[in-house]
Amino acid sequence: MIVLFSIANFRSFNAEETFSMVADKRLSSNHLTHVISVPDVTAHILRTSVLYGANGAGKSNLFKALRYLKEIVLNTRKKNNDTGRENFRFAENTSARPTRFDLQFIAQDKLYRFTCAVTDKYITEESLVLVIGQQEKVLYERIRNEDGKVIIETDDKNVSDKFAALVTVGGPHNQTFLATIRANLDEDDYGEEISSVLAWFEESLTLIAPNEPFAPVGTMLARDSAFREFAGTFLKASATGVDAIKTQKQEITEETLRNLLPESVISRLFNGMNDEKGKTSVTLGSGTDEEFLIERSDKNHYYRLTVQADHKHQTEQSVRLNFSEESDGTRRLLNLIPALHHSHNRNAVYFIDEIDRSMHPMLAWKFLDFFLKSRTDEQRQIIVTTHESNLLDSDLLRRDEIWFADKDPDGATHLYSLSEFKPREDSDIRKHYLQGRFSAIPFLGNLEQLLKETK
Repeated sequence: MIVLFSIANFRSFNAEETFSMVADKRLSSNHLTHVISVPDVTAHILRTSVLYGANGAGKSNLFKALRYLKEIVLNTRKKNNDTGRENFRFAENTSARPTRFDLQFIAQDKLYRFTCAVTDKYITEESLVLVIGQQEKVLYERIRNEDGKVIIETDDKNVSDKFAALVTVGGPHNQTFLATIRANLDEDDYGEEISSVLAWFEESLTLIAPNEPFAPVGTMLARDSAFREFAGTFLKASATGVDAIKTQKQEITEETLRNLLPESVISRLFNGMNDEKGKTSVTLGSGTDEEFLIERSDKNHYYRLTVQADHKHQTEQSVRLNFSEESDGTRRLLNLIPALHHSHNRNAVYFIDEIDRSMHPMLAWKFLDFFLKSRTDEQRQIIVTTHESNLLDSDLLRRDEIWFADKDPDGATHLYSLSEFKPREDSDIRKHYLQGRFSAIPFLGNLEQLLKETK
């Protein structure tokens, strides 16, 4: 679970801004099942949050900041490559200042804090800390000295010999030490804490952009009959016209695979084969009804997976359609359904950018409502950005679950929660938001004058 995320000098964020999933103690009687208590963590953590803002206000930049942080934690950089950071550009000297990230999150019931400072060329600072009550255990701390050498220090005396050797070496200046650990050590040499942290970034933190699929959903549907039944039932109950979901798995030759896919996708498929019996799959963009899978046993086998939907005919007979023939909203919903299925990952964090993309307002409302009412004891979170004002409903969300992004006259994004405004419990939050009482809406210029000029 995400607890706090602070950003400075990244895209539209200039000075440090903090997004918090810590529950407001003043709202302790509101929606009690919306918060989770975690061992050794004094605060309660929210299970969901909704972020509003006008177009261009920067709400998607919170998503992009977390995606960038995940990328530099997990992936190595080629020698002498830039770090790929994007600094704030609407003020002087920001290119000379580091971009800073501070993320506090819960993995395996423990609270961790990961911080780093990034320039165009270097990771200049980095630390990973285990927080236990009021105490901190430094798992490692990294600096870049005056000679440009990466220096790693650790208070952990129980590290493996290989980990200790890597600490001595330090690693490349343009990538995080976590990425260096992941690239150079076997999992058995990580140690318990580093293993939990890397697993959280890799497996639990799921970031879903508006134009990207959630995951290889076809592969999940084909392998997990319980999920397939759940997805079909949810789509049927959502009035999409879908009665059931089916998958078709067809073996194809490597030559056929290479003819169907671009070389860049082929490379991703083969790079995913990590061991002799490894499996990997890849989707062809958002909304497609095809996935391609390589399974390796004694040799590679290649498959085309097709997702299909059954519809009831007037005569009660079933009509089967490829999922590419379904509406954009139905395909979007299927891509998001894994976030609601509890056998997938009981500790997952889902950050969905623009949840309302192609989805009816009532369906977006019901999606969050279903999540909040199901398995309330699990450490699962959904964070979304949206323009859909129907979610501003006190029957659905607490005040501390509603956040806003707004830009100042200098083009910098600021984040703040509805709980800062202290509206009355019976107030119409949606109406007040659209009236501009919380800002974070577009204030349009004189379009009437422009209309007259175009006549």
